[in-house]
Amino acid sequence: MAISIFDLFKIGIGPSSSHTVGPMKAAQQFVEQLKSDGRLSQVARVKSEMFGSLGATGVGHGTPKAVLLGLEGELPESVVVADIGARVAGIREQGQINLAACHKVVYQDETDLILNRRKELPFHSNGMQFSAYAEDGSLIEERCFYSVGGGFVVGEDEAGNDAIIEDSRELALPFSTGAELLAICQQKNLRISDVMWANEEAWRPTFETRNYLHNIWRTMQECIDNGIAAEGILPGGLKVSRRAGQLYQQLLQRPEASLSDPLTVLDWVSLYALAVNEENAAGGRIVTAPTNGAAGIVPAVLNYYRQFVPGANDDGVERFLLTAAAVGILYKKNASISGAEVGCQGEVGSACSMAAAGLAEVLGATPEQVENAAEIAMEHNLGLTCDPIGGLVQVPCIERNAMASVKAIHAARMAIRGDGSHFVSLDKVIKTMRDTGRDMQAKYKETARGGLAINVVEVPVNIVEC
Repeated sequence: MAISIFDLFKIGIGPSSSHTVGPMKAAQQFVEQLKSDGRLSQVARVKSEMFGSLGATGVGHGTPKAVLLGLEGELPESVVVADIGARVAGIREQGQINLAACHKVVYQDETDLILNRRKELPFHSNGMQFSAYAEDGSLIEERCFYSVGGGFVVGEDEAGNDAIIEDSRELALPFSTGAELLAICQQKNLRISDVMWANEEAWRPTFETRNYLHNIWRTMQECIDNGIAAEGILPGGLKVSRRAGQLYQQLLQRPEASLSDPLTVLDWVSLYALAVNEENAAGGRIVTAPTNGAAGIVPAVLNYYRQFVPGANDDGVERFLLTAAAVGILYKKNASISGAEVGCQGEVGSACSMAAAGLAEVLGATPEQVENAAEIAMEHNLGLTCDPIGGLVQVPCIERNAMASVKAIHAARMAIRGDGSHFVSLDKVIKTMRDTGRDMQAKYKETARGGLAINVVEVPVNIVEC
């Protein structure tokens, strides 16, 4: 499976890559296939069913609205965020949906969008089934999709394979394990980011990759700014207040604190992460990195590099993201980045590991030290459950991103102080994370049926769709 940095870092919308971005893409693929086959005009009704974690926590994650927009032909990277609420309300009020933006059919929530809270499809807990019917009720087309984390969507045939084949093209310097990546760096005398530069050539010229990286970074910065500027209560029913703006004002009012307390820099890092994940929880424009639930970690650590590391420059931004993507590819290939599959260790843990590696790279670490940084970061996220209160990507998700951002910086600094040799390899910790996820009870894997999701009883939760 060849994976590009374009796959790991994608511009989309909140609050969830697997529950919002994935379903929107799957719904869009379903109607676009009908359109390309010339059968869309025969459709009188489309039924969408969500299974497993999508059914259990879909409302809090905005899955219904994502499906409706996808059926109308929208994609996460291009949908106008400000129009989403009115668009969805219009579909429900009018009882009509415009498939692929060109064919209107009747629509009713009660019969056409089903959230199966206890049923699952084979292969993955984030399953979906779309069925298109003719006027006489006969079935025209039926397809199953799986949202496997990070906005990746696969069909039923692909999900049945041991390895999902996303792209079979040949890379200049292919690697599937951390050991293979380190061997390439040693043999070719390359940095990890150099290996990624060479491999990205299989998809596009270097200047296009460079432009994309800077667009990703620009979107991350805009997300931080938007999160700081916004105020009020996050949607969904928990009545969680935005804190980024208030923290920002506190930090601005006490610039002298940095002189007496050198750890003030960590408050800034926390601010960046909180700002991004509050935007994500509000359904704003974010970068999936590698998931939405963990979207604040890479931007926070990268902004730490840009703001607080002497000599930081655009080349460093590129190398940071390329190295982070290299580590993300290892998790995607050999384990999972889906909270519904392996718990939050697959989301926040993977993002923490990626950010630690990226920071180590731009701080001048050797490939062995970069691998060590990634390993340290994940080793101390092993077993992290996904137990969002009310199924919303808010508590504990927002603060968890801030904590993991600080942890990533610490992991990078620890690794650089060593010589790169260490007891546990990155490959071993990735395997351990995968095995731990398989052993984890389903109630701790994005179903909101365990942990904090059921034990914070003093909070009356009346969840509404984000």
